[in-house]
Amino acid sequence: MVIALIIVGLILLTIIVIYNTLVRAKVRTDEAWSDITVQLKRRYDLIPNLVEAVKGYAKHESSVFQKVTEARTRAMSAEGPAEAAKADNMFQAALKSLFAVAEAYPQLRASENFQKLQDEVTDTEDKIQASRRFYNGAARDLNIKIQTFPTNLFAGMMGFKIREFFEVPGGQAAAVAEPVKVDFSNSNKQ
Repeated sequence: MVIALIIVGLILLTIIVIYNTLVRAKVRTDEAWSDITVQLKRRYDLIPNLVEAVKGYAKHESSVFQKVTEARTRAMSAEGPAEAAKADNMFQAALKSLFAVAEAYPQLRASENFQKLQDEVTDTEDKIQASRRFYNGAARDLNIKIQTFPTNLFAGMMGFKIREFFEVPGGQAAAVAEPVKVDFSNSNKQ
């Protein structure tokens, strides 16, 4: 009888440890996803100011401004890592078009307001990359816990699910999007 109680106690203790380990990994993953959404929102909040700064110099480029605005709206409404990554990829392509327009206007590049926005976008891009790496690491750790023995025996029953990685659509090295180029200090440097 004592041996049976010890075995039941060990099984319960194992289940409690597994559950707590999975909860910690899930919370870390949720926190990491939150960091990504904060940084993406920061970038999306900077874009209207950037568009307005460029509009003042390039009034005839309305299609570029419209594409950036539409891509921003799609990206802000994306849910989940896969959808957010796809929308972010489209947003970055639209943003590159905006920067290409801005390169044609030396007065704009010399503007203190534009320089400040450029620095903010660059800083935000760096933070997005760091947040993406942190999230993908946390998702990897959670996924490993969910798929390995003995936690895999209980993870599904306890409601834990595999998390998607925040990746560039396609996932191939050749398809990796280039970072947004925001250096307008001297168009001859490159």
